Amino acid sequence: MFERVKENWRVLLLVVVVLGSTVALFAPQFAPQTAPGESQGDATQGITNLQYGLDLAGGTRIRAPLLGYTATGVSFDGENPSQVASDVAAELEDTSTVDVNAVLNAEGGSEVEVTDASVSESEFRAAMDASGYAYDGIRSGVTQESRDAAEQVIQDKINEAGLSGGSVQQVQSITGEYFLLIEVPGQGRQDVIDLLEERGTVQIAIAYPNSSADDGTAVEEEVLTQDDFEDIGTASRREGTSGAYVPVSVINEAPEGETSPAHRFQNAATEYGVASTSGGARCNYDMEADALGEGSDSCLLLVVDGEVVNAFGMEDGLARSMASGGWADSGNFRLTTTSFADAQTISINLRAGALPAELDISGQGTSSTISATQGENFRLYSAITGVFAVFAVAGMVFLRYREPKVALPMIVTALAEVYALLGFAALVGYPLELAVIAGFIAVVGTGVDDLVIIADEVMSEGEVNSRTVFDSRFRRAFWVIGAAAATTIVAMSPLMVLSLGDLSGFAIFTILGVLIGVLVTRPAYGDILRRLLTVR
Repeated sequence: MFERVKENWRVLLLVVVVLGSTVALFAPQFAPQTAPGESQGDATQGITNLQYGLDLAGGTRIRAPLLGYTATGVSFDGENPSQVASDVAAELEDTSTVDVNAVLNAEGGSEVEVTDASVSESEFRAAMDASGYAYDGIRSGVTQESRDAAEQVIQDKINEAGLSGGSVQQVQSITGEYFLLIEVPGQGRQDVIDLLEERGTVQIAIAYPNSSADDGTAVEEEVLTQDDFEDIGTASRREGTSGAYVPVSVINEAPEGETSPAHRFQNAATEYGVASTSGGARCNYDMEADALGEGSDSCLLLVVDGEVVNAFGMEDGLARSMASGGWADSGNFRLTTTSFADAQTISINLRAGALPAELDISGQGTSSTISATQGENFRLYSAITGVFAVFAVAGMVFLRYREPKVALPMIVTALAEVYALLGFAALVGYPLELAVIAGFIAVVGTGVDDLVIIADEVMSEGEVNSRTVFDSRFRRAFWVIGAAAATTIVAMSPLMVLSLGDLSGFAIFTILGVLIGVLVTRPAYGDILRRLLTVR
């Protein structure tokens, strides 16, 4: 038994790969993640765990730059980057240091960027000149660090929204401008734009009565920013109401000598009358007038992208806990909203973070949408093309050899190779595009070519009457296909690593198919052919 396993371990390895692919394709554990409130069946797009990209599922593709300007070759004159950013921001009216960043880039150069869309190039240039820092020039766009951060934030937003198969990558035009290319399968254009256009900043402010005015105006004091939250839960509905909430936890630790965000929030809530030992505040806030209503206590304001989306008071228990100083030990509370959709948006923004700059979709950006019906047609035509390719190859192989014991294992082995690639795509959640399907077809062609080389080399010199003869001929053939595989990998590698959109998927799966063929399927076919042809 051990000897038989030892002789046919390559075939057993192929069987293991096929079984592993089956698990990845059909096991619920490997199904795509679902969005809140979405059923598992909606996300898997069929009985398999395969995810379909824009071409095969329909959806939206957006290509847009980040708004901003960057001064290159800046001489910091020994100052640290934060001081440089502060000096430049001081020369720009109504622009904070959050919108001006000074960085040392990966190449060792120094750059200063402004990401406030209201600042023009001439204003930024004047600010740079007034700040006294020498620089080489100013270009449109933001720094590489900001582009990387924006790419990660958008990908996190897509993931947190449960939009399986969505992708983000940086692309460069022939004029040198950088764009973000976002593809979200199965979603309409406006839904994607709504998700992307928000920079995603979330703050908590306190509105308290203005003692110097009697018209209901309020003073708003920001008490928590996005970076002050430690844990963010998922959006949940409030029982018996149409409202919802997001459970959050505020950071309650800080370096020695500093106040933690939780203690800062607790002190502010007590100071401005939101919390007291007698109970919580009763809020009546007019969001249209941006003012406290008649008889209102101080209010907590939930501010998203500079707009108040909800105002609320505080429950008595939480208020007394804050007033006594005990709440900051845990830092847990709920951000309440009037709708579940708002709660989802806030949860996504808190988890993903804020975009470092505004995405210019309506200006220099372009967008396109593929309907779900068109995507279904593409899937059908891709399946028909794949089946036709398999039958065409099978027919040619049978015509070439006219021996089922040689041709049939060849076809089965080639199909196992494609099946293994599908299992890999399901395992890693790689969305299938038309370019990926083209890669599968290329793998079928090159794979059968290699198997034909093996069969011809083994059978061309007469009858195979011993294992020694077979092994000698097989090794010669394997050297040929090994060299061909190396050539294919080298040729495809640039397409895999460069930002060339769909061509990257084509190259990845072509290279992966070649590796599976050389390491698994070709040796397994050799074992099968040896067993069928060797005269014992």
